[in-house]
Order: sequence, then structure tokens, then C-alpha cells
Amino acid sequence: MRKKRISSVKNKAPNVSSKKSFQVKRFYGVAISGGKTDKTAMAVIEYYPEQGKIFLSELYAKIKSTDNKSADQKLHELIIKKSDDIESLSFDVPLKMPKCIRCCLSCPGFEVCDEDEIKWLRDKYLERNKSKRPKRFFTPYTERPAEYHISTELEERFHPSHALGANLAPLVARAHYIKRRLKLSAMEVYPRLSLWRIGRSLGIQKSYLRLHKHSVEGVAIRKSILEKLSDKNVAFLYSHDIKLMVGESNAFEAFLCAFTAVLKYVKQCEKRPKGFPKNEAWVAFPIVDIDWSFLDFKKIMQ
Repeated sequence: MRKKRISSVKNKAPNVSSKKSFQVKRFYGVAISGGKTDKTAMAVIEYYPEQGKIFLSELYAKIKSTDNKSADQKLHELIIKKSDDIESLSFDVPLKMPKCIRCCLSCPGFEVCDEDEIKWLRDKYLERNKSKRPKRFFTPYTERPAEYHISTELEERFHPSHALGANLAPLVARAHYIKRRLKLSAMEVYPRLSLWRIGRSLGIQKSYLRLHKHSVEGVAIRKSILEKLSDKNVAFLYSHDIKLMVGESNAFEAFLCAFTAVLKYVKQCEKRPKGFPKNEAWVAFPIVDIDWSFLDFKKIMQ
């Protein structure tokens, strides 16, 4: 039975209302892996605004190729079969290329470029180099302002990979390939930052939030975090889904992507900072002090 569940069986959300009909919003989150691996995962969260309830209704882990169908096609079909019913689709990788890759203008070199995104990055690096050594230059064909902001301007040190850095570039290429076939808008999520903000707002200790993907301690830490979310009634999680997310970090991060999309829907995510380039990509992540009043639960912060 567990094996069947891991190959993705739809859950039925508990009855949240005595009424025959009620409003539901569905949020899809995807954690991408390499196209030739079987680690891609997708989570579907249902949010019932009137009842103030969140349910993890579907969880797919190890989406992989079969003899006659690629993993890309399988993921595409899982999304497209309910595309009319999706409030939001989120990925854990960049969905917009760095400015210099998108640009079609004659290039004068980034040192003198007048495009807003390049000027923003150049100014940030010039300011950094006034006080830090060694001096560094940016690479506008791999870097984006969003990652720079996350790595330098928040309360905790985060180190997101460059959008086209060596580790992330193949995943970005795959996400673009999948997304271009979908007639759906999508958002970017950085799961590590989402988990940090959600966890801190619920009183989860910092060490757990920093090590959730650790190869040795990650299993126990993910179990503790998910139990905390369930105990506080932040989300309804089936026990078999908890076991799956404990064992598979990508399934856990797909859940974080979908959950972040819910927070964005209820206006609990950070807005672009003042002066941030208007046409540049932004990453969805929760505000520091999340207002949990959109949920109907009584155990919060107890």
C-alpha cells in the first residue's frame, strides 16, 4: 500500500464544511531535479478561505521516465490535466533568465551598460567593494538581482545559486522547457528561505531550519518540522505524506513551494524592495512576521 501511495494516489480532503459546496483554491508546487534523475516532486495544496483550512491534497514524488514516456511529459500531464483549476503554479528554480541572456541590444559591456537590471547590480557590487575584500565583479549572464538581494539583505545568510550557475543551469533549462508548454503563469520560490520565515514565525528552532536538507540529520529534522506544522494546525497532512516528505527532501520542498504560493495569495509575502528593477524577476518568500489570522487554528504559538 505504501508503494502504491508513493507512486501518487490522490488524497481526499476531509469534510471542511457542512455545506454542499464551498470555495477552494488549489496551489501547485514543483521541486525540479535533473531530467535524467527520478527526484522531481509535485505537491498540490487546497486552501479553503471561508473555513481557514489548508490541506495537502496530492503529493507526487520520484516522477520518472518509463519505457514510452519521459519524466518531462509525465510532469506536464500531471499539471495540464487540471490547468483550469490551478490558482498558482510555483517552481523552486529561476523562471526568468539573467538580463544579459534576454537582451537583444547591441552590447557595450556591463561596465557601462545603462539597462536598469545591470545598473542595479553594478551599483550593489561597487558599494560592496568599498568595504570588503577581495573585490568582486558580477557576471550579468549568470546573476540576477533577486539572488543578490536574498544573499545580502536579509536577517539570515542565504546562499542561493546564480540563476545560470553550474549547479542550477540544467534545472533552469528543464523548468523552462516544461513551462513553455503550459499556458499558465508561474512564480519562483526559494524553499530554504520560505522554510526559514515560516519556521521562525512558528517558533521552530534555527538549527532545524538551517539543516533540513542535511544528509545525516535532515530526516529527523524534516520529521520534526512537519509534525510541528501539523500539531499547530497550520496544515492538514496525512501521515503517509509526512513519511514521504521526511524521506524525500524534494517532496518536502515541493510542499514548501505550494505553501509559499498560498502565503502570497493571502498577501503574506515580501514585496519588491524600493528601487528594485521593475522588469526583473522576483522570488516569492514570506514576510518576517506572518499574520496567521487567515487560518482558523487555535494552537498557534502555544
